[in-house]
Amino acid sequence: MTTLRLNSTDPTEVTSDALIIGITRGGDGRPALAGGAPGVDKAFRGGLRSALRGLGATGRAEEVTKLASLGAIGAGTLIAVGLGDTPARGARIPADTLRRAAGAAARALAGTRSAATTLALVNGDTADVRPVAEGLLLGGYAFRRFRSAASAAQAKSPLQTATVLVDQPRDKAVRAAVDRANVVAESVVLCRDLVNTPPADLHPADLAAAARNTCVPLGLEVEILDEKALAKAGFGGILGVGQGSAHPPRLVRIAHRVDPDAPTIAIVGKGITFDSGGLSLKPAASMEWMKSDMGGAAAVIATLAAAARLELGVNVTGWVPTAENMPGGRAIRPSDVLTMYGGKTVEVLNTDAEGRLILADAIVRAGEERPDVIVDVATLTGAQLVALGSRTFAVMSNYEDLRDQLVAAADGAGEPAWAMPLPDYLRSSLDSEVADIANMGDRNGGMLVAGVFLRDFVPDGIRWAHLDIAGPAFNQGDPWGCTPKGGTGSAIRTLIDYLASVER
Repeated sequence: MTTLRLNSTDPTEVTSDALIIGITRGGDGRPALAGGAPGVDKAFRGGLRSALRGLGATGRAEEVTKLASLGAIGAGTLIAVGLGDTPARGARIPADTLRRAAGAAARALAGTRSAATTLALVNGDTADVRPVAEGLLLGGYAFRRFRSAASAAQAKSPLQTATVLVDQPRDKAVRAAVDRANVVAESVVLCRDLVNTPPADLHPADLAAAARNTCVPLGLEVEILDEKALAKAGFGGILGVGQGSAHPPRLVRIAHRVDPDAPTIAIVGKGITFDSGGLSLKPAASMEWMKSDMGGAAAVIATLAAAARLELGVNVTGWVPTAENMPGGRAIRPSDVLTMYGGKTVEVLNTDAEGRLILADAIVRAGEERPDVIVDVATLTGAQLVALGSRTFAVMSNYEDLRDQLVAAADGAGEPAWAMPLPDYLRSSLDSEVADIANMGDRNGGMLVAGVFLRDFVPDGIRWAHLDIAGPAFNQGDPWGCTPKGGTGSAIRTLIDYLASVER
């Protein structure tokens, strides 16, 4: 991962391979220099805007333009990254715009040893240090574990060192912002690495081991239930989904304890290490990215690690139900009935609606400990993509204020999220003639139906929210901002900020 440094050196004098500045799009459609860059323009004898315009720069958000400095400044290359339209007088460039710009610049600088940036000076205060630092760290991500030595040698290495230019590099708040950015980014990278790992190398036992190996050294409690323990305790949903695979399921419990009187939040993450759809087999093209169906579980593991490293003053319990959904000879069939943990029965109408089954077991188990809040995070439905696209995750809850609090946390963390309802009328579509509830209902509003199903398993009196991250957890398109192709680490920044907001 990129190494971050702080410095107050004049941007024109900083010694690095590249200097990153921000530019905006003026009302005339031409680039304008953002805060922190006027001295750089002077070094170019007032000709910087003309030079950038000649290279086609407009200031469009995340647009990257490279310009050889020819000795005008200490850095060999000038990187101008777009921040969008010039804000009105007195208005700020949004933090997430700066985060995405820093990420775009870091991606463009792959193969570069060092860079410095003025992006944290754009708005003239220290509030932007964290988003800029996060953008630089996350934008430089690369996953090369499975490349041959020859292929890895040919690929450009991520930006090695990035210096964030600030006015007061020794200020405690500034240093704390960088420290927090490092922890957040390392947690997101952990999640991305897990999601990007091929399913043959990440079976349920491997995911459970990753949770243990990550969290135990940080002082967290980790308990792993294997298939025998799951059967003894009656986790019918987790066992049912996993019984078609040669690789048995697991349930992982991770605990971050700080104070009995502090709030307690339970986070449950869907951990399907590969989803073939089971006997309700997916089309081949739909399976190509199903290694990512454990993105919610990876987010929970990473969030618990961050909670420990940041010493968050809230009790957090992570639950990772994990299974592989395969069409083996022992696989559950459409019309089978599963007895879930806690005794409720579910008629399985579609074996490809499996995530809600393992989540339901874990939600009931998490509720036995009577936490103040349960939040589940899952790559749950294709309907989420239809409703909100590939970048915005959905937030549903049995309490509107909790839903709105999580949406606000997502907005502050720079992760697009949208509040969605849980219509009561959809519950009747889940009625079964042979069991307490069916795992499929009305196909219209399928994302909401899945949420209504999960709500049925939330213990009375417990505040609960459901995050459907099906699209945002895995980027099948081109990289953008600080988001790479492949695993993204969706919802981790939201969960960390949410947990920090409920500290007493």
